[in-house]
Amino acid sequence: QVQLVESGGGLVQAGGSLRLSCAASGLTFGRYTMGWFRQAPGKEREFVAGINWSTYYADSVKGRFTISRDNAKNSVYLQMNSLKPEDTAVYYCAAEFYSGNSYRQEEYDYWGQGTQVTVSS
Repeated sequence: QVQLVESGGGLVQAGGSLRLSCAASGLTFGRYTMGWFRQAPGKEREFVAGINWSTYYADSVKGRFTISRDNAKNSVYLQMNSLKPEDTAVYYCAAEFYSGNSYRQEEYDYWGQGTQVTVSS
């Protein structure tokens, strides 16, 4: 049974930083493209960042967020710097088997439950 468990969310002031983690189990982690998505209240879930053999980002976070992975620990991370109030959302970790750059949530096979990030102004 595949499980993705996010952690690291919280409340932070604008300009601050947070590091999200996602621990995966039940899959051959190194064979999966991993992604981070977010969903703000009243909005659709949107792509944030992805990583396979390279990294790729939404324009809204490029230069502020960094995605990384540790295959030995079956984990993916999202370092978020220079946070803005508009980054407030529930952040989700997702996994897709062996693909190129995937930006659409429909392409991902597994999802975590999400972790809340709130950025105050």
